[in-house]
Amino acid sequence: MRLDKFLKVSRIIKRRTVAKEIADKGRIQVNGQLAKSSTNVKIGDELKIMFGNKTLEVRVLDLKDTTKKDEAKDLYEIVSETRETSYESLD
Repeated sequence: MRLDKFLKVSRIIKRRTVAKEIADKGRIQVNGQLAKSSTNVKIGDELKIMFGNKTLEVRVLDLKDTTKKDEAKDLYEIVSETRETSYESLD
């Protein structure tokens, strides 16, 4: 399954066009390799998605063409989720 479609179906990213844009900007890795939106995703792959100040790492558990909202979270498991915080001087 294409990376952009998996991200949409799993509801990690709401729209496929947004998933495609993020992937094509080099902000997604599959198994440690930079990935394009057309990269093939398989069960067991680990995705690292960098959103602004948040990095999400997930493992693919299942692939489906469509899914209900309640079942979407069963397609992946979160390996780690980190937020970068910047502390600015208040001088």
